[in-house]
Amino acid sequence: MTAVINLKRAAYFISAIAAVIVLSLLSYTSGAYAVFFGGTVRKLPVYCVDRDDKCISITFDCAWGVDYTDSILNALRVSGVAATFFMVEFWTEKYPEYVRKIDEAGCEIGTHSSTHSYMSKLTESEIREELASSSEAITSITGKAVELFRPPYGDYDNLLIETAESIGLYTIQWSVDSLDWKGLSATDIAMRVINNVQSGSIILMHNNGEHTAEAVPVILQTLINRGYKFVPVGELIYRENYSIDPSGKQYANV
Repeated sequence: MTAVINLKRAAYFISAIAAVIVLSLLSYTSGAYAVFFGGTVRKLPVYCVDRDDKCISITFDCAWGVDYTDSILNALRVSGVAATFFMVEFWTEKYPEYVRKIDEAGCEIGTHSSTHSYMSKLTESEIREELASSSEAITSITGKAVELFRPPYGDYDNLLIETAESIGLYTIQWSVDSLDWKGLSATDIAMRVINNVQSGSIILMHNNGEHTAEAVPVILQTLINRGYKFVPVGELIYRENYSIDPSGKQYANV
């Protein structure tokens, strides 16, 4: 019995060492880090970034309407903040004038897919079509290449991240969820964000949340007064020679 237990321990130890070696190799050979979940390798998007300079990003997903977008853009302008907006293709096509407004305001634009589907359920060719079509819809208006992608519903799998990566898109999630889509008051939204931000955070908001526009000025000014600097996601993340830990935090490899 003792021999059997020792063999099991040895096997477990060898497996653990092998996992560490594989993960180390993956962190240097793959743009999106991979971690083991239940014995399988899973790639991760960027949830936040390891930084000590108090740089953070505020992002807005655009899929349903524009009622509060002008107020959000005005708050960003007053505070001198450039945000990142992730747009679904059907929103882009319906509101091209707002795509231009957002771009001309100095904000960054990424794709949020073409149809706002659960993309982990799509084939590779369907994913490519979603990403290519939605990116082109943005570029045709702004004249700028799209480099960032946020999966609808935060839903992803290895195929989605690998496919996005293969066409030059960084897959971006978030580390601070405002929950502004749930009908929270402006105060509750602001406090959720302010109390959870740290250096390298990516904040999730929505351009058409009922109380989002009221919360944004409070969030911006409070965090700026605390020494934080808002930058677009494209300036927050590392573009090469990086790894991502199991929590989704991106690190520069040194």
